Amino acid sequence: MPEIKLSSPLQYLKGVGPRKAAVLHQQGMETVRDLLFYFPRRYLDRSNITPINRLQVNQTATIVGEVKAHGILRGRKTRYEVILQDDTAAVSLTFFQGVRYWQRLFKKGQVFAATGRVTFFQGLQIIHPDLERLDTESDEMVHAGRIIPVYPQTAELSKVGLSSKGIRTLTTIIFENLKERLPDALPERVRREEYLIPLHDAVATTHYPPERESIESARRRLAFDELLGLSFFVYRNKGLKSTVTKPHRYAMPAETMAAFREALPFTLTDGQKTAVREIFDDLQREQPMSRLLQGDVGCGKTVVAVAAAVFAAENKFQTAFMAPTEILAEQHFRNWAEPLAAIGITADLITSGLSAAERKKRAQRAAEGKTDILFGTHALVYDYVSFERLGLVVIDEQHRFGVRQRGLLYAKGENPDLLVMTATPIPRTLALTLYGDLDISTIRGLPPGRKPVRTVWRTDSTRLKVMQWLRDEVEKGGQAYVVYPLIEKSDQMELRNVEDAWEELRGTVFAGVEVGLVHGRLKAKERDSVLAAFREGTVKILMATTVIEVGLDNPNATLLVIEQAERFGLAQLHQLRGRVGRGAQPATVVALADDHLGEMARRRLEYFAAHVDGFEVAEADLELRGPGELFGTRQSGMPELRIADLSKDRDLLESARALVTRLFEQHNDLDTAHRELYSFLERAAGRREVNLGGG
Repeated sequence: MPEIKLSSPLQYLKGVGPRKAAVLHQQGMETVRDLLFYFPRRYLDRSNITPINRLQVNQTATIVGEVKAHGILRGRKTRYEVILQDDTAAVSLTFFQGVRYWQRLFKKGQVFAATGRVTFFQGLQIIHPDLERLDTESDEMVHAGRIIPVYPQTAELSKVGLSSKGIRTLTTIIFENLKERLPDALPERVRREEYLIPLHDAVATTHYPPERESIESARRRLAFDELLGLSFFVYRNKGLKSTVTKPHRYAMPAETMAAFREALPFTLTDGQKTAVREIFDDLQREQPMSRLLQGDVGCGKTVVAVAAAVFAAENKFQTAFMAPTEILAEQHFRNWAEPLAAIGITADLITSGLSAAERKKRAQRAAEGKTDILFGTHALVYDYVSFERLGLVVIDEQHRFGVRQRGLLYAKGENPDLLVMTATPIPRTLALTLYGDLDISTIRGLPPGRKPVRTVWRTDSTRLKVMQWLRDEVEKGGQAYVVYPLIEKSDQMELRNVEDAWEELRGTVFAGVEVGLVHGRLKAKERDSVLAAFREGTVKILMATTVIEVGLDNPNATLLVIEQAERFGLAQLHQLRGRVGRGAQPATVVALADDHLGEMARRRLEYFAAHVDGFEVAEADLELRGPGELFGTRQSGMPELRIADLSKDRDLLESARALVTRLFEQHNDLDTAHRELYSFLERAAGRREVNLGGG
């Protein structure tokens, strides 16, 4: 076979051809180098495979076997059972959820690796194991004692024969015929200081680890490179922002701001006062503000943002205030329109739920400068919305918007000031990493009078008792939410849905109690009517999906039941908890979970019940499941982290940030190796879209 180079097109690799090359191109792989950076997502290790006849109760084990039989079993609870057999014995794999999905997945004769905790019920079984389907060759390779890389898969890759087996075949060909090493931009001195292996060795080990221990040393090297690139991108972006100036200028706060403070029915907390001071200082600078305002649910971020908008209006600038849902945008407008009007500031609202004619009428008022603060959803970014003098952009729950939406709104002004808010408290590690190009204001603590929310979790077997308790408490004068993961029944997932539950419960346990229904598919008029009745106290129990997760405010709501809570992440559970306890009355949350819980779900619910501080919850969420989509990293315009794990790579992150700081601050005095590293990182960062302020 001819010599392979890192730049060689994959199409001409043995066994690829035009069809497979086209699919690889769709996945972002065109050259040999691209494929080498397509890393496995997990490994199968022969040394960790347990023969089925040696399984023991309460042991967590990985087995490999052939599907001998499968089907639905009915009893007190319907379940799906798969009989998996190896050369020594057979065991039952049992699934209580997603029966229809498993029914389609399994076929007799297929080979699977299954990992899970062994229990006993009429014989040994593993409930809801982690599964990996293997082909015959994979199974033989496992039994031959190798550590097998398992690669991310798509339907398109599998269709053209590029399953894990196919990718392994290609990487084998590459490493057998590659005549050059991957260039390594990291100076040798840095590698020694951080105990990191060369890049080529790390990539080769990732695809072909000689032993389990070597995988981690390879991962740490690749993780450092990712964190270095991310830190450089953030530092560079902040530097670019500092060179931009804005055409508008602010005077010192005056009569309108004094009237706003005087009209507030409460005194700002120390945390709110500090945040207001930091924001006002930013607004009076020559450079556009780029600030993140974060705090726990219920800490009072909105009044701080509205204060900034009032300051802008006092200086004759308009504010665009974008919220992620119509419910939240309407609530902001409803809460603030009249108090703002009383001090001479006009507010308006644009959402997709309004008629086209009404939207255009309100947009026209903003374009003519007649609206000081325009609240809205993503409808604000539409072309027909414009401003005469946009000075401030406020984005609530910013991680719910894509970088394009934020950029489009920002572009409606000339370098306006930007304030983004999140009620998902961000661990310091993530804040420095993801938002290092923003200044950060943090509001800690809750307003006076707020009491901690009592939180418990229960299994599904107590569901009727919990619902009866909820009814009894509501009849004493309270109001309640009941939250579900789905709107309607799904063939893909056997989850409770709010529509069926609403029909069932209002005719049984909740009979005689006014029960409302809210979800994302309701027409705006119908939804508004239900929410108004809930706010006024006519509706006692509001059954909903997570559409109520962000911002909905009813101080009289003191009870919350979350159905199938194991389906929600820790941060989302905490967000939902923020819907209650917003008044002076004590509040209670009950998280209902499946009787058969995995270890991770159990740990998550136990932590949720034991901790009410959002910053502690955010740290735990990072530890338990990594950053994931929690802060919208995929939509941030930043380099994506595929290898680094911020929950365990904090030492690497600190080292990467320190190195980047040195590269920028000592730029003129760098040695040759560090100058080459700077140039390499600059080229990589320059290939990414940078949205000054708006992204």
